[in-house]
Amino acid sequence: MTLLPDAEVPVIAIVPADPRRDAPALQRWLSNPHAAFWGMADLDVDAVCEYLASVVTDPYQDAWLGLIDGVPTFFAETYDPAHVLLRGIHDSLPGDLGMHVLIAPPSGHPRHGLTDAVFAAVMAWCFDELGAQRVVVEPDVRNEPIRRKNTRAGFTELREALVDEGGHLKTAMLSVCTRDDFAASALARSAPYPKARA
Repeated sequence: MTLLPDAEVPVIAIVPADPRRDAPALQRWLSNPHAAFWGMADLDVDAVCEYLASVVTDPYQDAWLGLIDGVPTFFAETYDPAHVLLRGIHDSLPGDLGMHVLIAPPSGHPRHGLTDAVFAAVMAWCFDELGAQRVVVEPDVRNEPIRRKNTRAGFTELREALVDEGGHLKTAMLSVCTRDDFAASALARSAPYPKARA
């Protein structure tokens, strides 16, 4: 489906991820070259299921499946940076929430504005549904596309930091975005879809 400006506005929903239900789709997405910076391309479905289970059972993390018009289309993770991934690296404030997002590789006709819409929906979800005061991200410094997307969403790049991702060190660009930063951003103003619903 191609989403044109006069097309019917699709419904974006975000629901808790289920390891058994969602592992096959997520494994396909992670094995696609566009997900290279996740570093999980070699995982099989069972390994992805185990990974998801470790996230959803951790009191400091959550995993979310995003659907557009009922079709699984993106995956998001949220975490407490004071306890996960950035402990000892990031000067965490009350209300800080770490976030990752992965969009399914395209299939069929391109969907105009999809990436912006998903990113904006996840950001709004973090602020409105999860109560974040500030969203924290740590993309690989080499991942220029996501760094540009972060900037469009209102993130401020703070500094480079070495982050241990399960025994693999990456040089990350530690970045933060407040609710006001996001509300004033080019992404929030231009995203064509409504906020996600549960």
